[in-house]
Amino acid sequence: MASPYEVLLVAPDADTGEIERAYRERVKQAHPDQGGSVEEFRRVRTAYEQLKAGHVPEDGEGASFREGGPAEGEDGEGTRREYAATEVTYLNYDVLADHGWGADDPDLFGKAARADLAEADYGEFRVDPGESLLEAAENRGHVWPFACRGGACANCAIKLVEGELSMPVNHILPVELMEQDIRLSCNGMPITDELKVVYNVKHMPILEELLLPPRPFEQAYTDD
Repeated sequence: MASPYEVLLVAPDADTGEIERAYRERVKQAHPDQGGSVEEFRRVRTAYEQLKAGHVPEDGEGASFREGGPAEGEDGEGTRREYAATEVTYLNYDVLADHGWGADDPDLFGKAARADLAEADYGEFRVDPGESLLEAAENRGHVWPFACRGGACANCAIKLVEGELSMPVNHILPVELMEQDIRLSCNGMPITDELKVVYNVKHMPILEELLLPPRPFEQAYTDD
């Protein structure tokens, strides 16, 4: 099995700066939206987290590596890795104002966990391989906003707090919103083991011009 150093293509004596630079480069290469794979992306993330946590190299570890690490989709021993489910913790954007919380509060989910919120507003569910975030929410009984289901509007937008989603290249979100961790739940598929997301962020002013009439979402409630 490849070591964290081999995955990130750094020497065992690499300093923090070298590891950070290597991670930024490797994670771009590994991202499914850039031609990588879910398995490769997760492997790079795991390697980086291990080194951040103080992984101590064993004798000979990282002595040899090749560009790109193990073959794509393999664990370094020639066996194909299985897709894994993702555990999602969600929070409804609508409750933030009621409690005086900010979307960028570093303890936002800690506060939500202590606030005794309704299940519709805060909780957890699992996303199985092949499900989009929106599909998984609906399959577990949640009603999240959407309109087009095709990436052509921002009605289904969520804000990533932790983790990552892979989305098709063709979607409505501009680069500046992606850089603010805005994603679309309708076609976004989790590629990390855990996600923390604020959903229903269509009410954010920065998304106002990207919305469609929310009839399908409202209809979902009236049909109950």
